[in-house]
Amino acid sequence: MEIRVLRYFLVVAREGNITGAAASLHLTQPTLSRQIRDLEEELGQKLLIRKSHKVMLTPEGMLLRKRAEEILAMVDRTEAEFASMESTVSGDVYIGGGETRAIRQIAEIIKEIRETYPGIHFQLHSGNAEDVTERLDKGLLDFGIIIQPADITKYDYLNLTAKDVWGVVMRKDSPLAVEKEIRKEQLRDVPLICSRQVVSPGARGNEFADWFGEEFHRLNIVATYNLLFNAAILVEAGAGYALTLDGLLNVSEHSSLTFRPLRPRLESGLSVIWKKYQVFSPAAELFLEKLQEKYSNIMPLLSAD
Repeated sequence: MEIRVLRYFLVVAREGNITGAAASLHLTQPTLSRQIRDLEEELGQKLLIRKSHKVMLTPEGMLLRKRAEEILAMVDRTEAEFASMESTVSGDVYIGGGETRAIRQIAEIIKEIRETYPGIHFQLHSGNAEDVTERLDKGLLDFGIIIQPADITKYDYLNLTAKDVWGVVMRKDSPLAVEKEIRKEQLRDVPLICSRQVVSPGARGNEFADWFGEEFHRLNIVATYNLLFNAAILVEAGAGYALTLDGLLNVSEHSSLTFRPLRPRLESGLSVIWKKYQVFSPAAELFLEKLQEKYSNIMPLLSAD
């Protein structure tokens, strides 16, 4: 497969028709059609369902679109890394992580680096631990920010000093809003909206299951989420109570929502992870050096006091 033809295929998938894709690529329609047919023959699979004025992806075409996006992202990144190998460090650093206030510690390092090396740029990707580690394993990220505890044995890592506090977000007119802290027995029968990572059955480091104890299976989990924004909308609509970390949502006096911490208190530390034996770009290597200067020898933290 040629990189050029993969780019052609992605444009066809985006436009939904050969004519529009050809115009976007400044090719003739017959030339583009031939390139796509040659790709189908090379792969031995039909990639497009052709209709009079549009094309649709077959299941094989959908798979190729996903793989082509990953391949081209790596190609573009590699080209950028080699282009940045000059006396002045420049280039992109790719960082993925979930929603956490700990990103402020990363932001401090980014600010420090940018003041000295304005040619370095940072690409942030939001996702849960599963998404972040998958992209890290595929080489699409340099670093991941993971909430502890988590299985990070296959990675090198540094622990941040920040700690996230677990609690429940609810409407201010909810019955539990009168409480200053929320105990486990108060959550047994209320509708809960939980992070999929937190409530995944059998997941290593399922801190909420450990905190709740033997009656974890009795929870009335009505919805799960991977990022909090949509979960907050469900809470606003009265669909349930969201188990989450403090500081991620607007719970000011002008908001309809409020946050209550768990009791016993549950805190999670955070780790920055990267692949073992990773060969970094100069920009990513500089970012790692700054991390190591600030956060060496910090132990993981998970406490329920």
